[in-house]
Amino acid sequence: MVKLEKVTFSYPGGKTIFDRFDWEIGSAQSWAVLGPSACGKTTLLYLLAGLILPQSGSVTIDGQILTRPRPQTGLILQDYGLLPWATVAQNVRLGLQVRGFYGPDGKHAPITAPSAPAPDFWLRRLGITEVANAYPGQLSGGQRQRTAIARTLVLQPDLLLMDEPFSSLDPVTRLDLQSLTLQLWHEASFTFVMVTHAIDEAIVMGQSIMILGRSPDRKIESLANPLFGEPLDRESPAYRLLFDELQARLGAV
Repeated sequence: MVKLEKVTFSYPGGKTIFDRFDWEIGSAQSWAVLGPSACGKTTLLYLLAGLILPQSGSVTIDGQILTRPRPQTGLILQDYGLLPWATVAQNVRLGLQVRGFYGPDGKHAPITAPSAPAPDFWLRRLGITEVANAYPGQLSGGQRQRTAIARTLVLQPDLLLMDEPFSSLDPVTRLDLQSLTLQLWHEASFTFVMVTHAIDEAIVMGQSIMILGRSPDRKIESLANPLFGEPLDRESPAYRLLFDELQARLGAV
């Protein structure tokens, strides 16, 4: 579904982040992108979202080269991106209102789209009905993140991108939202890419795990996750073996 071919990207006046970088993601796969701060994780998500474009090479989704953001891609940012003056329900409906304004033009909304559950369904599914009339400033971090997820999934994305979405949450809320996100991925079968700096989170969230090193990134360093979908036991030999391998690879890149 997603293909990066010889992608080269650098910010104006800055160093090269990606240099002739190749990567392929199959439809409905789940990937965790792991790496230290400032290694290019967020830049990679922006390239996949079409918010920035490579200086050379191409990013292709479903056979179409990205030249701008596509309406079937959902992006959830670390700071949630909620409108502070809008209620939870209004934030969840925002994307639908934008689509209704432009109509099915293929840029802001798909030309054809299957019927979707109403926003109220996602308020219930994400467990935020009781705070539907509250404002973001009145919510906990977990409730704000649930609102951001609901606002994205109401648009039925086929590609969901998440930028360290749980890093600021307490451990219990973080585990709860990791589990919920994977449940939604199983139900909706979207392609999923999440960046993180936490090895344990990558083990939970990724069928496959990609490791980015210090830029410029030139080739993919990845491995299939043998523990994906299994009950997480941080004391098990298998977990320790995988954790240690990822930690070693991070230290080597």
